[in-house]
Amino acid sequence: MSVGQVLSESSQQTPNYVLRILGHLEADPAKTAVYSWDGDLTAAEFHRLITDAAVSLAGAGVGPTDTVAVLTEPNSPAMLAARYAAHLLGAAVIHIRSMNARSDEDELPAAEQARLLQTTGARVVLADEPNSPRGQVLCNGRAGTVLLILDHAATTSGGTDLPTAAPFVPENPAVVDLTSGTTGSPKLVRRSFGVRGRLVDLSFGSLPPEHRPTLLLVTPISHATATMADAALAAGGSIVLHNGFDVHDVLHALAEHRVTDTYLAVPHLYQLIDSPGIDRASFPFLRQVLYSGTAAAPSRTAKASQVFGDTLVQLYGSTEAGGMCTLIPLDHYEPELLPSVGRPFPWVEMEIWRPDSQEPVGRGATGEICVRSPTLMDGYLGEGDRAALTAAGDWLRTGDLGHWDKYGYLHLVGRIGDVVKVHGIKVHPAAVQEVLLNHPDVANAVVYGTRGAEFIERLEAAVELRGSARFSDDELRSHIAAELTAAHVPDAFHRWAEIPLTPSGKPDYAHLRGQKEAQ
Repeated sequence: MSVGQVLSESSQQTPNYVLRILGHLEADPAKTAVYSWDGDLTAAEFHRLITDAAVSLAGAGVGPTDTVAVLTEPNSPAMLAARYAAHLLGAAVIHIRSMNARSDEDELPAAEQARLLQTTGARVVLADEPNSPRGQVLCNGRAGTVLLILDHAATTSGGTDLPTAAPFVPENPAVVDLTSGTTGSPKLVRRSFGVRGRLVDLSFGSLPPEHRPTLLLVTPISHATATMADAALAAGGSIVLHNGFDVHDVLHALAEHRVTDTYLAVPHLYQLIDSPGIDRASFPFLRQVLYSGTAAAPSRTAKASQVFGDTLVQLYGSTEAGGMCTLIPLDHYEPELLPSVGRPFPWVEMEIWRPDSQEPVGRGATGEICVRSPTLMDGYLGEGDRAALTAAGDWLRTGDLGHWDKYGYLHLVGRIGDVVKVHGIKVHPAAVQEVLLNHPDVANAVVYGTRGAEFIERLEAAVELRGSARFSDDELRSHIAAELTAAHVPDAFHRWAEIPLTPSGKPDYAHLRGQKEAQ
């Protein structure tokens, strides 16, 4: 059965985004749909991989309101095929291999994976060949849980019929995401099909892209860039999957695959603009370079704007809310705007409240950033903090602190609770980090709190210098004291050749606190 037949014969009122993807794959079967470190796939081959997965899941009785645990190699075609197959049948997915892990090779422990199965009620584990042994262990330890193997090497151009798509029910669960866990234990975020569909539709802005995207992805497609991959394929485009970030691989892919769009974590952007010869490079096919994840230094984003021109876009968002604010290309030419994260998207309402109430603060005053948006999560699952959503469920308290400037642009200050009390004075690490990042010889920096003997709090900094720069800790102390106060100066500076990152491109705080000096 073709996608056209599915659309006409199913009872869907709002088409599932997966049907749009399959329709484009059917329309141009010979084109390369997925460029991957794990093997490129034509549209026909990728369609077949999705079909195989859907047939296996349907055979196991998977349907609406079920949850499928996806256990595949990171950023592989199999990961996408598993998600699309489950969503085609109306089932929810949770990716359990390496979410929030320190590196893509660092798998979540079996006990944590088993906990995720228990919490979500998943009764099917869909794994690829490399992860099938772990999948079997998980299923052996949980009665009634079935292991299914997805092998894209065995995909052929033959024709098993596509299972009938489940009716589209916007309220049904679609995904359970893990937060990044930057400031604590990750939470399980629930999203319905209706919200997930809106995230896909808005991944390229208020309107669908005018071009057929070729999207390069270097961060986990199980997490922040998941809906970007979905949106690119739903628009008839292609995706380029890298298993991690490498400067030379990215520059090669931008040219070889004529990449039009890419998403980079802020430290990845820094590495690119520090690459030798980048000032002479040309990117004629690029339409958008989206960067996000952590605070960006104005001096660095100004340099990035010189390199990437009118393609550079900053995003401020979260797992719970989706995209909230953006700094558009023209904003990058205004130095006064670079310390901000931009203005809210047209579909986002944003207010800044007093942390202990729903009372808005005055313009310029700092408070908790709160949002109302059609892309908000449906809530947390399990042990998560259910108080993040207001009683009516329409506003989200982000936990981020910020203020508006005179132009109506949002500036981030830190997070509620992410305050270090040093010698009786409360210090926001984010404020100190911003000053360090503005030093011309600092390539990257992370400031964080620690607690030592007798629970005394300390402020510490991890610093990555630019090129052959050499200067003393006293010079760094003087730089911070001059911009802020002596109370803001960290108790210790730790030099790193390269600050360790999680797969999503955020600083690995656990690693920084556990191993303070680069080896």
